[in-house]
Amino acid sequence: MAEAHEASPPSHHRRHAAHSRGTARDYIESLVVTILLALFGTTFVVQAFKIPTRSMEPTLLVGDHLLVDKFIFGGRGHWYDHLLPYRDVRRGDVIVFPYPYGDHPYYVKRAIGLPGDRIKIVNQIVYINGAPLKESYAFHDPKIQYDPFGANFPPRDIESFDPEMRPEWAAQIMSYIQNGEIVIPPGKYFAMGDNRDNSEDSRYWGFVDREAIIGRPIVIYWSVQSAEAGYEGRGFMGQLADMLDALIHLPARTRGDRILRLVH
Repeated sequence: MAEAHEASPPSHHRRHAAHSRGTARDYIESLVVTILLALFGTTFVVQAFKIPTRSMEPTLLVGDHLLVDKFIFGGRGHWYDHLLPYRDVRRGDVIVFPYPYGDHPYYVKRAIGLPGDRIKIVNQIVYINGAPLKESYAFHDPKIQYDPFGANFPPRDIESFDPEMRPEWAAQIMSYIQNGEIVIPPGKYFAMGDNRDNSEDSRYWGFVDREAIIGRPIVIYWSVQSAEAGYEGRGFMGQLADMLDALIHLPARTRGDRILRLVH
């Protein structure tokens, strides 16, 4: 009995099949590499954030979308740190960090006090180690009612506490006060928003831990006119409605003059 054999395809069909498999494999490999590079970049180098509140106005506006350099503060005292473009957090740096008490995702503020500094605020003027700090970025809104706690800090006594203070901070703040000044402990930073009269910052919840600082915003890559209510306190459906509304009105609401503006 004659045996049945599967017919071999012509050679050009084999080449076409091999080419198709190779193309698909190359595409998948390229896709995997792209995903890995993106994950590496957002984990170690740069990450996108958006501004949800007015606390950093006029430097940063609600609806500004930022690229944050996560590499710059990466040094941790290793011998090879000087070989890499790391540096310490400097006074005046805008920094990104998770809110210390976890009920907000991230905060963007300006580093004002460094470890070891003595800081106080008298009539809205910041003093560092006894000298007034020059702050071209600081903004005081005349439309907002004068806040004696934020304008004269730290408080003299418990009776001077602000009701908006975190209870954890209220319980420990007096232990950091010496001669009317806050003394910043090692590994901690004192951060404030540029919009001093509309900023929930270190005055109200305490220090920023060095290990918590994610990075420094470097550029506004996109900016869209938005309201604070469009970012905070909304459920999933509310956020989805805001997103659709933003897409529909995108050309009219985009602030073109802020795109690619460096953050200082």
